[in-house]
Amino acid sequence: MKPETDTKQLNNDMLIQFLSSTKYRIYRHIALVLFLGAIFSSTKDTFIEPVNTYLKITFFLILMLLFYINMYVLIPRYVFNASYVKYFIWVIILFVVALLFFVSGRYLINPYFKFHYKASNENTSILLFTFITLIFLILIAASAAIKLFQHSIIVNQRINDLETVTIQAELEQLKNQINPHFLFNMLNNVNVLTQTDPEKASQVVMKLSDLLRYQLYDSTRNKVLLTAEIRFLEDFLNLEKIRRDNFEFIMSREGDISGVQVSPSLFITFVENAVKHNMDAENTSYIHVFFKVNHNEINFICINSKPRIEVISNNGNGGLGLGNVKRRLELLYHEKHFLRIQDDKDKFRVDLKIIL
Repeated sequence: MKPETDTKQLNNDMLIQFLSSTKYRIYRHIALVLFLGAIFSSTKDTFIEPVNTYLKITFFLILMLLFYINMYVLIPRYVFNASYVKYFIWVIILFVVALLFFVSGRYLINPYFKFHYKASNENTSILLFTFITLIFLILIAASAAIKLFQHSIIVNQRINDLETVTIQAELEQLKNQINPHFLFNMLNNVNVLTQTDPEKASQVVMKLSDLLRYQLYDSTRNKVLLTAEIRFLEDFLNLEKIRRDNFEFIMSREGDISGVQVSPSLFITFVENAVKHNMDAENTSYIHVFFKVNHNEINFICINSKPRIEVISNNGNGGLGLGNVKRRLELLYHEKHFLRIQDDKDKFRVDLKIIL
């Protein structure tokens, strides 16, 4: 039973790949053309030649045009965006145009009928209208079913990829939640401050507690408030400022950020990357972080200085974290985000726009 089940599953996967994968797109189009071409070539000749052949080709091209207009224009533009009324209006318009074309063409080809019928013009018109309506409905339903099936496969695949990436990100996050080097330096600073400035030492401990609490609990949710994410980044940079004497940062906010929700830990990777690569023993290093909310759009900018002697990293510029956040953005905000990374001689800049 198991080999049969595996074979059936393999066949199903191959069929799904053939119907949804972009690398098989040309083969799907060829299969469709051959299928419809076989149907038309096997139909009974109704008109004299060569009119009969010309009409079959014309009818075939019109049906293909309607099929592709519905699949690649109407469905993506209206159905995927939940504009069902507009979609049905356009379907009706296409039906009326097709009906007018065939009805007007009927009177032009009357002299070329191969067979003569005794049926009345009224009965002939009813049969023609029924035939055109049936063909049109089958065509629209078939193209819609194929496109929706492809879309559902892509969405399910994206969900599966997102779950996989989320699990990997959570494991990576658990592994890197408490950076021993960072904690070691902070605890040393607190130890010194307890003797020189106990009040400031208490503030550092509270900020460190808030930062760890956010990483351990709040960032595990599907959505967090943008205000909480910004506060976390600010706490992180404040602790970094305490640890480094020649370090400055700016955290800027613009627009109404209250109530705005985002996926957690989207921005910390860029800020961590900025901190990692802007340490300068000679000059004052800086990080400027800007958040702007305009209606349903979030604009994030992170600019950091670069030292004269470049910091060497085993993972390269940004490492695995930057690649991971790019993948998360692609899955969470597919075609609803814009990311630009600019690496200049003296500064590194990240521009991120997210449409909610």
